[in-house]
Amino acid sequence: MTTTERHPKGLYVLFATEMWERFSFYTMMAMLTLYLQDKTDGFGWSKENATGLYANYLMFVYASPIVGGWIADKFLGFRKTITIGGIFFTAGHVLLAFPTPVALYASLVCLIIGNGCFKPNISSMVGNLYPAGSPLRDSAYGIFYMGINIGALSAPLVAEGVRQKYGFHPAFVIAGIGMAIGMIIFWICYRLLDIADRTPGTKHDRTAAEVATTVDLTDEIDGPHGSKVPEIERVPEKHRITALLVIYGIVIVFWMIFHQNGSTLTYWANDNTDWASSTVLPIIIKILTLGTVETDKISGVISNAINPFFIVALSYPLTKVWSYLNRRGIEPSTPAKMAIGMMLTATSFFILYVAAKSGGDTGKVSPWWLVFAYLILSLGELMLSPMGLSLVSKVAPARMKGLMMGGWFLATAIGNKLTMIGVFWEKWPHSQFFALLAMMALGMAVLLLILLRPLKKAMPGV
Repeated sequence: MTTTERHPKGLYVLFATEMWERFSFYTMMAMLTLYLQDKTDGFGWSKENATGLYANYLMFVYASPIVGGWIADKFLGFRKTITIGGIFFTAGHVLLAFPTPVALYASLVCLIIGNGCFKPNISSMVGNLYPAGSPLRDSAYGIFYMGINIGALSAPLVAEGVRQKYGFHPAFVIAGIGMAIGMIIFWICYRLLDIADRTPGTKHDRTAAEVATTVDLTDEIDGPHGSKVPEIERVPEKHRITALLVIYGIVIVFWMIFHQNGSTLTYWANDNTDWASSTVLPIIIKILTLGTVETDKISGVISNAINPFFIVALSYPLTKVWSYLNRRGIEPSTPAKMAIGMMLTATSFFILYVAAKSGGDTGKVSPWWLVFAYLILSLGELMLSPMGLSLVSKVAPARMKGLMMGGWFLATAIGNKLTMIGVFWEKWPHSQFFALLAMMALGMAVLLLILLRPLKKAMPGV
């Protein structure tokens, strides 16, 4: 990379802002369901009620960016909308420090509004730092994505240490402080981001949806007068739309299964995992938390750090694998990668099924079962999640791109609502619950494999 090809300093401002925002978000997420059940600091809810609230919260959180992106594009611009989001985020976390039902629901509303205003627009600013066609944009989003996962990794580690020593409420305040730090960085360094802001109602820059879905179209054919036309434009619109509807169905099932991490997988880590049975993991946790966590008092909160740890550790090696396969012309298509991802998801929950069986469904088992299951699940996530918006942008007809992007977010929101299947956690044997999720993931993988050929025809070059 030459001196003229360096990333702008604004990228690192956005990196730091997003890292602290994700730290605050995942601090709260790691604790929410256990907090609701806690009889001292929380409300003594049942797992069923805690899971129901968690599912509804996730649904609105993942649907809210549609509204937040629209507000920024049409009315306020990125900076003002992000600032409003940061204020609501901070207020939401601080409200959780007050142990009343009114404060609880007010905090969740604030967090949903905050996420909607903040999340899509800071991601859009990353793309707007670069001119159209810049070769640095893809790596910029890679750097930005790493900030997300560093925040997600550190959040449960800090949350567990604070919760052990001071209780849930001070830990929620720490989440608010993290969000405040992110917004202070954003405002102090905002002069480095002027180029990335959006003036509402103008066409000189790109909207949140456009930035989020930017891809390089490399599979082109000759068009009229020597122009280049993307190959996929030769595919009838109805075939492309049908293919995307299939993908949406896969996404719904994936997120329903994956986001058990904040509910049933946290319950499993809290109630059915014998952390003390491992000699290595407590040492690792002690090191990662700088000695703030007492390893004989580990709760399920800490398990929420496992997935982001593997995402950070595996992202770069997996990218190198795809590059290696691409150079040899054997890189799998996106639908094939998604099928592999669903098979890995099924495998991870089959591992948990075996673990539950070995513990008699109610007993405690080694934490290595959970760690290994998360390793496989994280690989599955990397096969499915990162390319989702890119896939929609490549396949959706130009006149329907906004609608089809909305369909992606709707599918994600529906999947998160369906995490409510966790209400059966205490009604079914744990092994049966894990087996059902494994079979559902396997069913989606088989469906994708059956439809692989027509999907590839509907999405050439994807």
